[in-house]
Amino acid sequence: MKYIASCSFGKDSLAMVLRLIEKGTPLDEVMFYDTGMEFKAIYSIRDAMLPIFAQAGIKYTELKPPNSFLYDMLERPVVSKQKGSHLGYGWCGGVCRWGTTFKTQSLDAHAQGATLHYVGIAADEPNRLNRLEAPKCAPLAEEGMTEADCLAYCRAKGFSWDEDGVDLYGILDRVSCWCCSNKNLKELRNIYKHLPGYWEALKDLQSQIERPMKRYSSKGIPYGNVFQLDKKFKEEDTTQ
Repeated sequence: MKYIASCSFGKDSLAMVLRLIEKGTPLDEVMFYDTGMEFKAIYSIRDAMLPIFAQAGIKYTELKPPNSFLYDMLERPVVSKQKGSHLGYGWCGGVCRWGTTFKTQSLDAHAQGATLHYVGIAADEPNRLNRLEAPKCAPLAEEGMTEADCLAYCRAKGFSWDEDGVDLYGILDRVSCWCCSNKNLKELRNIYKHLPGYWEALKDLQSQIERPMKRYSSKGIPYGNVFQLDKKFKEEDTTQ
């Protein structure tokens, strides 16, 4: 029998793993899929958890994509019905969640044969819960823990997602990959304002990708391209 947990080291999956350890629930292995595009704070949380896993006798496994994220994003030869032959999948997110697909496939393949595969889905995420299939299970939801409960629990245990003096969960809804195009306008504006290093990195990626990171418009004027967003945010700053 094998009990394995997926952990991204975000608030929900971290809370799940900490609760499993605290309660003495069977847990043989924790696996983390490293896209290479995580916030530095995620790697700091991971590093803080490694001795905890070792002390509890829990195996830690780190999975990585066969190609670098940037290669698949910008250079990989791709043939699609919409665009024909081109290089790179482009932004990951929305209907084109290629990075998420690779991640899920890799984690599921590694967990194959597990008695239970624990995943960090909170009680207030019904859409994700409805898609769960055995052997996957959601201990957080079974305990009735919401996303807010998970964040509070992690903070009470002394964990924080601090980056350059910024609390990532104070400015982002989800601490996913820093280049995820599922980030909403509020999150992007906060990255622009509080995390200029990442914002410059987003601009660098946009300079190499034809498709806008987002597709926003105001009065018929598009501004989903990162450079358009940059201009929009600067103009908003000057009028406030």
